Amino acid sequence: MFPARTPALLLVLGSAIVLTGAAPPRAPVLVELFTSEGCSSCPPADHLLEQLDPRAIVLSEHVDYWDQEGWKDRFSSHAYTLRQESYSRQLSLRDVYTPEMVVDGAVGFNGSDGRRAVDEIAKAAERPKAAVRLTRTPTGVDVNVDDAPHSAAVYLALADNSATSQVGSGENKGRELHHVAVLRSLKKIGSVKHGQAFHKSVALSGDDASRRVVVFVQDSDTGPVIGAAEFQP
Repeated sequence: MFPARTPALLLVLGSAIVLTGAAPPRAPVLVELFTSEGCSSCPPADHLLEQLDPRAIVLSEHVDYWDQEGWKDRFSSHAYTLRQESYSRQLSLRDVYTPEMVVDGAVGFNGSDGRRAVDEIAKAAERPKAAVRLTRTPTGVDVNVDDAPHSAAVYLALADNSATSQVGSGENKGRELHHVAVLRSLKKIGSVKHGQAFHKSVALSGDDASRRVVVFVQDSDTGPVIGAAEFQP
């Protein structure tokens, strides 16, 4: 597989990104950014991820297919490449590329497209969602899910809250790159059935205890996301 290069679009910052006003709170939305430190088009998308609507629960997923292009991304994982490829099949997309943003598992687009991100997050926030509640415990986190629109899998993601890299080679040579919500692990912790509740206590220790915790409910491995919540350190 060869990296597909998508030109970075002009970022639309300010009020176009952060939605404000007196509207009632709407459901959280999961935003996944497939990115790489080896891709020169990715830094604007990485920056955009930090500016999104507060309803967005974000994850930065570093793929590994850029690692042979001059710079090995220390956060990259083949598991995230496989997840992106699965989304590509699920959403009938023509290519796998970086940067790509996927909103609630329902739509994928250029990860630097700020206006599209605003529109898709607003749409996703209006859809019926499961109620996901997270409670810190002395040993980890309690996960509770209620009111799922239909049966689905429950996933727990652990992410570094932020990270900075000084890139020494490749397309971003000489640049200092900043990331947020860098995904370090993702696992299925169970499933919830329509009309039933889900509860699970998850132990966290070592580095995991200080990481961002994201729990989301998803139809199959890479289907629509129907609920999400997070704890930030």
